[in-house]
Amino acid sequence: MKKSKLRFWCFLAPALISFFIVVIIPTCIGFFYSLTNWNGIVGSDIKFVGLQNFVDIFTRDNSFVHAFLFTAGFSVCAVLLVNLVGFALAMFVTQKFKGATLLRGVFFMPNMIGGLLLGFTWQFIFISIFEAIAKKTGIAAFSGWLSNPQTGFIGLLILTVWQMSGYMMIVYIAQIQQIPESVKEAARIDGANSFQLMKNIILPLMMPAFTIGLFLSISNSFKMFDQNLALTQGGPYKSTEMIALNIYNSAFGANEFGLAQAKAIVFLIIVAGIGITQLILTKRKEVEM
Repeated sequence: MKKSKLRFWCFLAPALISFFIVVIIPTCIGFFYSLTNWNGIVGSDIKFVGLQNFVDIFTRDNSFVHAFLFTAGFSVCAVLLVNLVGFALAMFVTQKFKGATLLRGVFFMPNMIGGLLLGFTWQFIFISIFEAIAKKTGIAAFSGWLSNPQTGFIGLLILTVWQMSGYMMIVYIAQIQQIPESVKEAARIDGANSFQLMKNIILPLMMPAFTIGLFLSISNSFKMFDQNLALTQGGPYKSTEMIALNIYNSAFGANEFGLAQAKAIVFLIIVAGIGITQLILTKRKEVEM
């Protein structure tokens, strides 16, 4: 019994040590700096200011509140669209037809491209290609996409859905393949049509995958940084600036590392709270196969 416990902790130790070094220690150090006015320069004076940075987030620096509201609205839309498109793609490529395996790879491929590269690629599409279409056709809707807050929001949404849907598709394919054919066949024999089969059989049995998919998409949408930086850089006039980019600008643009770290702590608490709440709510709806 003692040997089995020793083996268990030996296997677990590398992951625990890595988690402690990479996550726990930096979080504790970050919390310390959030209570100071440090400007990020090594060797500079560090003055303890207590909770003043946390007060300034909601009083002096209104950009954080705006960034949070924008990120929250974006995340709601992105989570819904990413999971809907991912589930639809999974249902499509699990049908028996030639080329289904190839399409899985094609749909997943955008997820393998780095966020910065994707951002610059779609920036070229929205600025150069859309402007060319606007000049050729005279359709004003294609003009000035990234110079307008509304179309900038839609542009970020298109990029995110295009990148993440393929990954969600893989998650849902794995769950779809675990649903026994005998269960679906029994439902058809009992007279269930396609809508009833989807509503009463497939969707309830897909809940474990929805739990994972929602958690991953919520986390990725709230923490999105490189796509936001490459595509819009938060413009125009910070109207499309998300929380991660706002924290980055406070730290490396304004050299307010203490304030930026306080924002990061608040951001961590918000995302963790939303993620845990979502896991609890969706976990309750899971059913056994």
